[in-house]
Amino acid sequence: MDKTLKRMATMHRMQVTGLDLFYRNGYFNTSIDDILKALNLSKGAFYYHFESKEDFFISIIQNLVVQKFYSHMIEPIEGQQDPLNIILKTLEDSLETAEHNQFDQGFMLTNFIAEFNGKNPEVMKYLKDIFQIWEVNLVSLLQKGKSDGFIARHVDSEGVATYVIASYTGIRTMMVEGNASSLRYQYIQQMRQYFKTLAQTEMA
Repeated sequence: MDKTLKRMATMHRMQVTGLDLFYRNGYFNTSIDDILKALNLSKGAFYYHFESKEDFFISIIQNLVVQKFYSHMIEPIEGQQDPLNIILKTLEDSLETAEHNQFDQGFMLTNFIAEFNGKNPEVMKYLKDIFQIWEVNLVSLLQKGKSDGFIARHVDSEGVATYVIASYTGIRTMMVEGNASSLRYQYIQQMRQYFKTLAQTEMA
């Protein structure tokens, strides 16, 4: 295998394992030694690829967290018609995935934001940027929905996007404590009723 490809494959394996450890245990509760033990690597091998634990985590955000978030929350809504139904479906699909994840520790992005808040501005910027991308895509879809006649003209797209993000991150946190199936059902039912008040025409 080409040396560059081999190095990329090694880094990817390290990032996947690192993300799992950081998500389950928290960034500050995960040491370099924990990472090395999980990967069966020496310190020299780790520092060959990454300058520090922080550098390692930032690479995980850039290469894995953004990708996971984009594929689950943004890609499904891009360029779609009937925005309210597609947003609702995306939320429900994501919650259903979480419900069946026996290792669910809550919404990854908000977990990391809560952990880094006030401690590391550089990492916080990377994390907040992901939320901003989500918000921008939601607002764009909602605005298009208004132009296409799916959403009432008076609707505040920015306000709806903020509510969707805040309510979703809240229910994800609650689902960790138990009754995930019931919470998911109740949340989706309430969101469906809320979206009906925004629709120009009757939702499916």
